[in-house]
Amino acid sequence: MCALLEVKSIDVFYGAVQALYGVSFEVGEGEVVTVVGANGAGKTTALQTIAGLIRPFRGEIFFKGERIDKLLPQDIVRLGISLVPEGRELFPDMTVLENLEVGAAFIPKAKEKMRQTLERIWELFPILEERRGQRSGTLSGGEQQMLAIARSLMALPELLMLDEPSIGLAPKIIQSIFRIIEEINAKGTTILLVEQNVRHSLLISHRAYVLETGNIVLEGSAESVLDNSYVKKAYLGV
Repeated sequence: MCALLEVKSIDVFYGAVQALYGVSFEVGEGEVVTVVGANGAGKTTALQTIAGLIRPFRGEIFFKGERIDKLLPQDIVRLGISLVPEGRELFPDMTVLENLEVGAAFIPKAKEKMRQTLERIWELFPILEERRGQRSGTLSGGEQQMLAIARSLMALPELLMLDEPSIGLAPKIIQSIFRIIEEINAKGTTILLVEQNVRHSLLISHRAYVLETGNIVLEGSAESVLDNSYVKKAYLGV
């Protein structure tokens, strides 16, 4: 397995408060890798650091062998990493189509292939094609999450990072979102997933890491992590 993303011993601070302590993990090409943990564990911080929104105080991050931890966020997106943020951060007064077009607008290769990518988006998310002229702020929560994922896919990422995609959604919609994530991966996009919904996320993952108070405390195959007695007790209520 070739490592597409390598995070090596990163320390991250918010002012004087340390959020990540020597965190290391990797994502292989074609994998779905999940980072699970409670609120405040540092999961979102890890994704934002990879995306260039936060600079690590110490450590290195490599994507396809190229060091990226000193790059600007827009340069990281152009290299092939997209982040679907927690809370979606759509443009509520813009239509579904306009939100999607923004996802490709500033990336030359994505802009050139926008029409073809849109066709793939409509196949993956038929409800968005039905709503293409509707303002995104009027969509349901599940539809907004689909749009946030679709907007990131418009950038043609090799690595798609998702931050709590199931948060605030009804159980039936959560199942749909995870099916979509599996389908995106099956079509060739590598996935790094941050999720509090431990069981759902591990069931669609190849490997997993458990992050607690800024430290990786457990790693392994998704199956072994799901079967771990500590994980069962701490995260699954078993």
